[in-house]
Amino acid sequence: MSKDIKNIWIINHYADPPNIGKFNRHYNFAKNLIERGYNVKIFTASTIHTTPINMITNGSKYKVDYYNGVEYVFIKTSTYDNSDYKRVLNILQYFIKVPFVTKKFGKPDLVFASSPHPLTWIAAQRVAKRTGAYFVTETRDLWPETFVAMGKMKKNSIPAKILYKIERKMFEASDRLVFTMPGGADYVREIGLDPSKADYINNGIVLKNFYNDVKNNNFIDEDLSNPNIFKVVFTGAIGRANDLGRFIRAFEIIKKEGYDDIKFLIFGDRGEKEELEAYCKEKGIENVIFKGRVNKSEVPSILTQSDLQVLSLANLPSLFKYGLSPNKLFEYLAAGKPVISNGECGYDLLEENKCGKTVKGDSIEDMANGILFFYDLFKNNREEYDVYCENALNLVKEFDFSVLTDRLEDTFRKIK
Repeated sequence: MSKDIKNIWIINHYADPPNIGKFNRHYNFAKNLIERGYNVKIFTASTIHTTPINMITNGSKYKVDYYNGVEYVFIKTSTYDNSDYKRVLNILQYFIKVPFVTKKFGKPDLVFASSPHPLTWIAAQRVAKRTGAYFVTETRDLWPETFVAMGKMKKNSIPAKILYKIERKMFEASDRLVFTMPGGADYVREIGLDPSKADYINNGIVLKNFYNDVKNNNFIDEDLSNPNIFKVVFTGAIGRANDLGRFIRAFEIIKKEGYDDIKFLIFGDRGEKEELEAYCKEKGIENVIFKGRVNKSEVPSILTQSDLQVLSLANLPSLFKYGLSPNKLFEYLAAGKPVISNGECGYDLLEENKCGKTVKGDSIEDMANGILFFYDLFKNNREEYDVYCENALNLVKEFDFSVLTDRLEDTFRKIK
């Protein structure tokens, strides 16, 4: 590293403040970095993703707020609700305004650009070039690889080719590359670039906050507190990306096989909730219970009262070969209970660390058998069941944000 890094600008379209929205990765990084002597600013959109909240409701072009000492610069963008057109407009507004608003705030030593979409990288790279700052890109989702894997875009289509070209150009311009998925270096190698620039820093959790929530937000529910049932729990949005319907059909099999003391408790809303509820009612699947939305602070208490936790994902093996980084996985691990996942992937944290089981993503029968595997351990081999629980608690320590911030600092030190 040829110059000291003290002033860091984090540029991320969806960097939510604490307790507002749910994307707090960069707040946690910023807070830890500030405590370690860095000066950090977060430049984000005024709209809070997946909510109707807009932090700027007047004619201001930007707004500065502080959250526990972390400086946020909110850049005025228009709300978009569920409109694809308005969301694209929101993305373009952020992309266009970032280079102009940042001129008001001096110069950074390093620009850390995170990619909900690649236009953030382009805007941030312009800022880094203008100010002479180091440029680090972070990939949380592979664009357009994710859309290609989901069948929303053809690999050889013009939009895909444009996005691949942007991705490549930004990777080449970066001093370091950060990936939340373990196989990021594999992806860089496959597209013909130098994988030695790639670092792996997964998503994570603030363990202190998780256990404080367990202590201070005791969630009371008649099913969770029932010692006579095996409690399988899912928390989060019931969206298409989660494809929860396949796990529900696995519980249909479990019910037909006569297991009356296993229940699937779903805490969440939106997405496919109404459709899945109607399916359960039509088929008489009484062992699946929709509990509705709960406060984020109540989730840790819910998870620690479970016996098994469900990580349900769309079946995308070509994408998941690089590994997974869902935020809820780390809450699940912190709860100290085993996890069953249908996300077949490379670098499988659950299987490699024996804190859960990954079943075939396209097999309802495998999902049912996986649930019954843990049910049998719970009933007949508690010692082995407890091994999974202990392994989860040990593994999650590697993903506390204090450890992840150590890794981020290491990334900065590697810049030549």
